[in-house]
Amino acid sequence: MATTEARNAGEWARHWQYPGVPGLDLLRARYVRHSFARHSHEGYVFGAVFRGIEDVVMPEGTIRARPGTVVMINPEVPHSAHAGVPEGWSYATLYPSADVVAGIADETTSLRGTAGFAETIVEDADTARLIRAVHQAAEEGNALAADSLLRVAVARLLRRHGRALPPRAPTAAGARTAALAKSLLEERMAQPPSLEQLANELGTGPFALLRAFKSAYGMPPHTWLTNARVRSARRLLEAGTAPVDAAAAVGFSDQPHLNRHFTRIVGVPPGAYQRERARTYKTGPGDPS
Repeated sequence: MATTEARNAGEWARHWQYPGVPGLDLLRARYVRHSFARHSHEGYVFGAVFRGIEDVVMPEGTIRARPGTVVMINPEVPHSAHAGVPEGWSYATLYPSADVVAGIADETTSLRGTAGFAETIVEDADTARLIRAVHQAAEEGNALAADSLLRVAVARLLRRHGRALPPRAPTAAGARTAALAKSLLEERMAQPPSLEQLANELGTGPFALLRAFKSAYGMPPHTWLTNARVRSARRLLEAGTAPVDAAAAVGFSDQPHLNRHFTRIVGVPPGAYQRERARTYKTGPGDPS
């Protein structure tokens, strides 16, 4: 079959882009022992479990995603996930870009500002079925259906559960320090300073920097840096860079180091991710659910 999968002890996953629907990533998977490390996304997450239970660890606590629920995560909100039952979970997830969601919100709702969601999980079985239907249409190569169903699903979630996200509060001194630290880490991603060195450069103490950074970004600097490295590696892989070269470019010690962190954040190994990005069409059905 024309699909790239990561398989281990009954687990399988496909993380891909369908050219017929720009601005959308798709993940369909069954996980048992796999767990997602703490990370965030530049765009939105809409997930629908159709078998088992997924425990999603959010800043406000752990939610249990069961069949018939939809998980909705706003951009840049840190979270992790793991199986909530021994048999794991099977699910379909949509990752539309912020621009895609903003365009749908402008056309179909009266929300002003940045559209988002106050709740992380809702009982919404019909929209959960729509999320699976987007995957099915994309896997069948039906661009008209996939694009239409995506827009209907996102518009329905926005109308039923959406709100305008509050504007950012005025930047406090700690937040300014965290933002400067983030910029320095982005600039020196391949060779980052130690926490003490970073704090010294910013004229603060290591523990004060830890507190400020976690308050601003929901995770400590080293966790944020791993997430940022994986994001950068994704862009390099999409451009055709070999995984071993991508690992070195973003600061991982070697390709196995990249593989481990990439898989725990993206859900598939970098090689499988790159092969899917190189695929321009699909010639066979996906995994049976």
